[in-house]
Amino acid sequence: MTKTLLAGICALTLVAACGGSSGPGGSGSSDDQAVDGGTLRVLGGGDIDHMDTASSYYTVGYSLLRAVSRQLLSYPNSPDEKTANTVVPDMATGMPEISADGKTYTLTIQGGVQWDAKSGPRQVTGADAVLGFKRLCNPVQPTGAMGYYAGVIEGMKEFCDAFAKVPASIPAIKAYVTGHEIAGVSATGNTVTIKLVQPAGDFVNILALPFSSPAPIETLDYLPDSPQFRQNFISDGPYKISKYVAEKSIELVRNPAWKKSTDKVRAAHVDAISITQGSDEGPVQQQLVAGTADMSWDTYVPTAEIPGLQARKDPNLSLVSNGNTNPYIVINSLSPNAGGALKKLKVRQALNYAVNKKAIIQVLGGPSLNDPLGQILTPPILGYQKIDPYATPDNAGDPAKATSLLAEAGYPNGLDLTFLYRNKGKAPAIAATMQAELRKAGIRLKLKVVPNADFYTQHLSHPPATKAGDWDLAAPGWNPDWQGNAARSFLVPLLDGRQCQEGTTNYNCYNNAAVNALIDKALAESDPAKVADLWHQADELVMADAPWVPITTSKNPLYHSSRVGNWHYLGFSNNGDITNVYLKTGR
Repeated sequence: MTKTLLAGICALTLVAACGGSSGPGGSGSSDDQAVDGGTLRVLGGGDIDHMDTASSYYTVGYSLLRAVSRQLLSYPNSPDEKTANTVVPDMATGMPEISADGKTYTLTIQGGVQWDAKSGPRQVTGADAVLGFKRLCNPVQPTGAMGYYAGVIEGMKEFCDAFAKVPASIPAIKAYVTGHEIAGVSATGNTVTIKLVQPAGDFVNILALPFSSPAPIETLDYLPDSPQFRQNFISDGPYKISKYVAEKSIELVRNPAWKKSTDKVRAAHVDAISITQGSDEGPVQQQLVAGTADMSWDTYVPTAEIPGLQARKDPNLSLVSNGNTNPYIVINSLSPNAGGALKKLKVRQALNYAVNKKAIIQVLGGPSLNDPLGQILTPPILGYQKIDPYATPDNAGDPAKATSLLAEAGYPNGLDLTFLYRNKGKAPAIAATMQAELRKAGIRLKLKVVPNADFYTQHLSHPPATKAGDWDLAAPGWNPDWQGNAARSFLVPLLDGRQCQEGTTNYNCYNNAAVNALIDKALAESDPAKVADLWHQADELVMADAPWVPITTSKNPLYHSSRVGNWHYLGFSNNGDITNVYLKTGR
């Protein structure tokens, strides 16, 4: 999630998805010219959300996990959008064998794919892959994308329902995991078999996400994603974590257990990767231009600098679009604040009319980088049909309409609400703009700033805080986890009412039984035209409930130093692929 810068992540950022178009001149040097060696210097603002593959749902989290973990399937590094969006084998010997009824997937892990275990290199096995699935719904830090697995894989829901009741302790978690099985996930040696409840045309995309990455047995010795877990992370990727200081730095060095011959996804040209946190986008951009840093971690090119870079046709600038919704305003309808006002439909509709999307788009770099959005789905996603049920003149908001709706809802004197925002990037400017614009409709925002890394984990993805009124409005972002037939990656994690657990990405626990039913019908349908129509119906129905204020789908301006070659966009990390770039000087 992936949450975009977000993040999420995408959060983000928010989130997640592959592909995108590059800016003037592109930036890719052919791998034939690659030079091995050197330390890649990455600079940015905040920390990862989680280091655990099961729970990380933030773009920078995936950047890290791309380097230190491997999946059964993955996405390649390519300048060609179609190729970049096509799932390929990672640690598997090939693409899965799929049964005639479309419900059984069989994969075999290559020999030579190894953990960097303390006792020495050890083969990744089918049992490790099964453990990866079992850990998804642990009671401490479960995945935010449970809807991709529970109800999709045979027995997953039953396994997870019982796991949720297990005490959040190391012995209890270990006992449950070792003493229970998921009916639809099994292994013999290095071969893994996964059985689905019904056919799912996007299941290979789900397998390519990091959540269900194979996990070593040692993970059961620590609480999921605890400080002890992070300090003892075992890698099977090309790099391992040599040092991690929360909110400050992450140091990666080569993993001696990794064999290049087994990995067609990651070239791992550089010897080390040094990630330094604590900088805003302005200083980051200055260092990238000067060559004292190589890639950004979680920041974009400052808005004011984009026209000059475009005019010079700077080959190190890339403008990438992956169908994100970034940002959107999520409305906490569970909040008790203001007498529970946000539970009322007319209040949520008033917010949709009150928001000045045009002003926020200016903060984000203007209309050349942002298209206003009036719905959940974005143009690249199957099922998108343009709708805008709360349209305002020039997308600049309609305070009079908002004021009228508030009065009808019983709030003639307006409302006092809390707006939660991050302390990095453009988030403070967005918060200030929201405060100024909503005041015109009598909506008075109290601004609440939190550290970038806590925005999701301690607030939006923490249902007890949400239900207690910790926040009323917030501006996360979201990248689809893949492209094309990817409406599942919007509507399931963000809006399926059955997804409201710790770590959820359904931040306001939105729940509409009719929307849930449309999701189920769309996932069970095989006819693409019918699938598209069902997703469109769900899009319309959600917007009628107004749980969000969609703002924009944007092109993200990314920049890297002139030292960097083979920079190609990796959608889920919303950045270049740190496992495939190289330093032209080799140092």
